[in-house]
Amino acid sequence: MQDEPQQFTKAQELRSFLFLTAVMAPALAVITVAGYGFLVWFYQLFAGPPGS
Repeated sequence: MQDEPQQFTKAQELRSFLFLTAVMAPALAVITVAGYGFLVWFYQLFAGPPGS
């Protein structure tokens, strides 16, 4: 069995690019910032607020 390399059309490439830039990048940014905020909040539960 021979596997041919899969050819993507320009429409498929454009759709993939738009999905990555308009959906995935903002979603990953929100998840990253929310995760960091959760870690800081959780740390402050044990260590107390800054300056105390």
